[in-house]
Amino acid sequence: MPVTTSPSRIAVVGGGIGGLAAALAAARSGHRVTLVERAARFGEIGAGLQLAPNASLALDELGVLPAVQHTAVAPPRLVMMDALTGDQVTALDLRSAAYTRRFAHPYLVTHRTDLHAALLAACQEHPAVTLRTGHTVTHAEQDDSGVHLHFAEPHPRLTADAVIAADGLHSPLRRAMVGDGEPVCSRYVAFRGAIPAEKMTGRMSQHAASQSVMVWAGPRMHLVQYPVRRGELYNQVAVFESDHYAPDSDDWGTAAELEERFAGTCQAVRDALPLVSRDRRWPLYDRAPIDNWVHGRIALLGDAAHPMLQYLAQGACQALEDAVALGRALTRCSNPADAFAAYADARRERAARIQTNARRFGEICHVEGMGATLRNMLLSSRGPEEFDDIAWVWTPTATLAPAP
Repeated sequence: MPVTTSPSRIAVVGGGIGGLAAALAAARSGHRVTLVERAARFGEIGAGLQLAPNASLALDELGVLPAVQHTAVAPPRLVMMDALTGDQVTALDLRSAAYTRRFAHPYLVTHRTDLHAALLAACQEHPAVTLRTGHTVTHAEQDDSGVHLHFAEPHPRLTADAVIAADGLHSPLRRAMVGDGEPVCSRYVAFRGAIPAEKMTGRMSQHAASQSVMVWAGPRMHLVQYPVRRGELYNQVAVFESDHYAPDSDDWGTAAELEERFAGTCQAVRDALPLVSRDRRWPLYDRAPIDNWVHGRIALLGDAAHPMLQYLAQGACQALEDAVALGRALTRCSNPADAFAAYADARRERAARIQTNARRFGEICHVEGMGATLRNMLLSSRGPEEFDDIAWVWTPTATLAPAP
């Protein structure tokens, strides 16, 4: 239910998935929202992403799940394969009665641009949301009259009652609030992209036709594959640890090193590798969890609050959970500062747990030698309807469960 007190003026910094979701949640809770984005136009870069049932639940609460499902794919299974031998290690059945009873909402895979477009359209259609591009926030000041955002461009400052910083991994507002320096580079790098599904030939076409999420796990590397955009595109992400990482250099994690790292993989992976995009490499970063998500009337959200490695496929999912929790807090609390405190209290512990466990799952995925043998033995004993190991990730805390 929207707030009954007079609406607050809320500014959102950042027009990515987290920022748009936060703007929509704040507007749906009864407030006036201005979102500022530094780019000249709205858009997302990257390729596919996975939306576990906790993300589908959040999208449902935000009113955009049907729009996302229009282009997304609901894969039948999550499959882990051994990248060296080509053998299946384990799989989870995402269409079983056991899955539906436990999680209710679907597991989806989608193109980042499609999810972003659905959220953007919802914000554009909401009368309480104003969207501004070409606004690069340099700093924020707080006083009794509100929070004042200053821009690098010759725009007048923007004053709001409260500010949500959804400005990503390198958030200037986080830097001013927290002062924890640069993000932590994992020494891993990703090459990713989506190609027309008909380009998948040979044995890889069989995996593409299955519409399953395929994870090929190997020593210090892995390959992820799944269809997006109604199955018209096939998303591939090749990830590996670089032997040449240097903090003061960009000459590491190259395409040549990609080929070298995957040279010993099975034929199926080697067949897929030439179709992995080389247009751009993505170094993988995260940060250690923090407690101070809120500074007065400024709150962090998404990667600005809890950047995480992608091994649990929860980066976008957790930003969407943030938005739902924020919207609920803004509905309950008439004072934005109180709402921000309630939001942080609801989200801090869960996000931190997923941050730290994403690192651990990456270690499990990339283990070598006897460690990989033991991993495969343990996981192969798990049945396709045994979700206990992952259920805590896919199930929001009580504060985010569906409203009665």
